[in-house]
Amino acid sequence: MTKTIRLTMAQALTRFLARQMTEIDGEKLPLFGGVWAIFGHGNVAGMGEALYQVREDLPTFRAHNEQAMAHAAIAYGKAHFRRRIMAVTSSIGPGATNLVTACALAHVNRLPLLLLPGDVFANRIPDPVLQQVESFGDGTVSANDCFRPVSRYFDRITRPEQIIPALARAMQVLTDPAECGPVTLSLCQDVQAEAYDYPESFFEERLWTQRRPRPDRTELAAAVAALKDAKKPLIIAGGGVLYSQASGDLARLVEATGIPVCETQGGKSSLPDDHPLNMAAVGVTGTSAANRLAEEADVILAVGTRLQDFTTGSWALFRNSEKTFVGLNVQAFDAGKHRALPLVADAAEGLAELGAGLKGYKAPAAWTQNAKAGKAEWQAAAAKVTASTNAALPSDAQVIGAVQRAMGSGVTVLHAAGGLPGELHKLWQAGAPGSYHAEYGYSCMGYEIAGGLGVKMAKPDEEVVVMVGDGSYLMLNSEIATSVMLGLRLTIVLLDNRGYGCINRLQMGTGGANFNNLLKDSRHQTLPDIDFAAHAASLGAISEKVSSVAELETALGRAKQNPRTTVVVIDTDPLISTDAGGHWWDVAVPEVSARKEVVAARKAYEEAVKLQRVGD
Repeated sequence: MTKTIRLTMAQALTRFLARQMTEIDGEKLPLFGGVWAIFGHGNVAGMGEALYQVREDLPTFRAHNEQAMAHAAIAYGKAHFRRRIMAVTSSIGPGATNLVTACALAHVNRLPLLLLPGDVFANRIPDPVLQQVESFGDGTVSANDCFRPVSRYFDRITRPEQIIPALARAMQVLTDPAECGPVTLSLCQDVQAEAYDYPESFFEERLWTQRRPRPDRTELAAAVAALKDAKKPLIIAGGGVLYSQASGDLARLVEATGIPVCETQGGKSSLPDDHPLNMAAVGVTGTSAANRLAEEADVILAVGTRLQDFTTGSWALFRNSEKTFVGLNVQAFDAGKHRALPLVADAAEGLAELGAGLKGYKAPAAWTQNAKAGKAEWQAAAAKVTASTNAALPSDAQVIGAVQRAMGSGVTVLHAAGGLPGELHKLWQAGAPGSYHAEYGYSCMGYEIAGGLGVKMAKPDEEVVVMVGDGSYLMLNSEIATSVMLGLRLTIVLLDNRGYGCINRLQMGTGGANFNNLLKDSRHQTLPDIDFAAHAASLGAISEKVSSVAELETALGRAKQNPRTTVVVIDTDPLISTDAGGHWWDVAVPEVSARKEVVAARKAYEEAVKLQRVGD
């Protein structure tokens, strides 16, 4: 007879999560690092009571904003290369829908996240309950249906026994390298509290290990043949290299063959910046060294990348008419993009087997030397734009240079939307794998500080530096208080250009008038003068405003010794960006406009789109 234990659905869920394990570097660890929770009427009685029962094995963390705590959970999973996960629970209504943006972020970036929002009553007797969204034509709809298109797996739990198959499916998605993405289990609030006789076997400890599929022999043979024929081969390293922990395999292949490498936002730090064949960033925010090679390459090995438009220059970057892509990716959907020769496999396994198949092959010496010369030219250009300055309003690049000099390459630098991703992608000199943490798949303002908190939870002994603009800071800064509360020290560099400087530059570049981006160009009666240092101090941080790049470097030296989160504010120029490197990006310009600047920009746009390659 099957042994059972009587628990509420919420108690069964939390007990199950606490029994899931993973293995990292030979050490067995809980798969779930904890649960973020903001309680409301839709989860405090059910999930709240259940989390209290397992608080020693599955710690609960309180934050100040639902979206922010989900960002922290996502960053935690990314910092662990998807080998550890966090869950997030909220009440119904705004608490739940606040999570949708973060869910979409995890979906785009293929990152594990378990969302457990409360939902309406399954029995429908109290309907409509507080915060319930009602559909006039569908009695099964709730606000949580918003999660469906942005979840890799969605389920609504309307009976307590449904949690058994739902969690089985959730774990498959969260731990599968190809399917990986957010899971939403929508928990009807009455069902959270309902009891069921669960089989004891449901709570047995389970160890989840990383699946590493090896390549198909036919696909491998085709990929090897293409690379052996290459005269101008190039490797694009995407985030899959890091998630597979394949940096060593990549380095061995590169050093054996002499094939140069460039990196996506997600793949940056796959090789250290000082590796002689690492051309660094590719694409719209790329280096001249990488993009020059990309334009000429005849065979491009794309490893673990989605090949999004910033990587490909909106598919205008790769100009060799005879080019062939080889898509090494654990997900077949990505491996075959743009008529690539697919090589569906784990990045580490695929690189190792490619290396064996390419034994004896060397890229032409002239191509390899050309790459190294281009890297030296780029390094000189980068050093120039990041050099110290006495300018009253330094550029983002000059601030990046100061942070690099003060903090070194041994820190983890984190950033997200705005102008910083473009500058950091090409200019930051990353060290160890995972030391460069960008959220540029969804380009989500507000990820920065919460994401830094999640990284610090994953790497408590490492220095985590968050770089954020004033626009993102104003959107979501509440987790400064959480970092202080949890004793997780961050160093936050806040670049204040008084508005959305990146989009203002894009507006100008497409012929538009300066309008509604910088504060001075927005509708206002009084131009705001925000004291960010005072605001950060009010949240518990140590803070100061500096007036020069030299003062910034000195302040960062102090920050490393401070006992809690430090925020250093510096004013920057909203109009300057690095001219060196980069590539065209497809942003559609109006065909008709009363502005002559827009008409001129449209003519330039029409010439640029001629370089796009569709279907080749």
